Amino acid sequence: MSKLDCVVKEIADEMRQRPDRGAVADYIAELAHIDPKAFGLAVIDADGELACGGDCDTSFSIQSISKVFTLTLALGKVGDRLWQRVGREPSGSPFNSIVQLERERGIPRNPFINAGAIAVTDVILSGHQPREALGEILRFMQFLADDPSITIDSAVAASEDRTGFRNRALANYMKSFGVLENPVDFILGVYFHHCAIAMSCRQLALAGRFLAHQGRNPSTGLSVVQPERARRINAIMLTCGHYDGSGEFAYRVGLPGKSGVGGGILAIAPGKASVAVWSPGLDASGNSHLGRIALEALTNRMGWSIFGG
Repeated sequence: MSKLDCVVKEIADEMRQRPDRGAVADYIAELAHIDPKAFGLAVIDADGELACGGDCDTSFSIQSISKVFTLTLALGKVGDRLWQRVGREPSGSPFNSIVQLERERGIPRNPFINAGAIAVTDVILSGHQPREALGEILRFMQFLADDPSITIDSAVAASEDRTGFRNRALANYMKSFGVLENPVDFILGVYFHHCAIAMSCRQLALAGRFLAHQGRNPSTGLSVVQPERARRINAIMLTCGHYDGSGEFAYRVGLPGKSGVGGGILAIAPGKASVAVWSPGLDASGNSHLGRIALEALTNRMGWSIFGG
């Protein structure tokens, strides 16, 4: 058994026994039923070695982790023109806050808060019907993970639609400033559905590989994005990927990462590995409590922090 295999299994065993598990996101009804004892971890390194522990093959709602992939698609569509409509700075406000939008004339602070991701979704939607745009996003995820079985959890999407009042407020506010081009209902329909994509840790780690290897899948040699773009997406993940907990995540884990309120985190060790962890209980900032602790243990034991071993 390799060192990576041993470390992943050790961490999964340790996390299974911990009593402090955070609180499951209950404001989306379908997520409130998830077992808080679940824990999965998957790591795929540059050689294609896949190490898995715990519930690594259980699908979960990736939620805001999808924003990494919609950002990648939007940059592929309009390039740096995207930054005229979305900023690149940490928000300093909750992920669903409207306060900063009012101060900055409808321009979201970054593409990973809800308002920013809604603006990114609008870019992908332009020139398409909602069903086509959503199909493009889903096919991109299936392509990256090399797995056509990845689907959208329609029950989660419907649950988000029923309770999405604040997201509607954000979208309408941006629309009033001309930041959004398409009908708000169309944009939010695509947004709720891409947040409801269901994936396992194994699938998610595979999908993130291109960000760990300068925009390229090292197993196939296929380029997804240019090295500079992969580096810049990683930079935004490091500074903005965990909302108000981004500084704490960088301090403790030392990797670019993106969380979702479904309890998942995608983390990137540049040049080394793509990592996905899932534990449904969240901390006060809306990030996976045990997920962050597990990733801190992983980077410490493997010497993977971008700030030095």
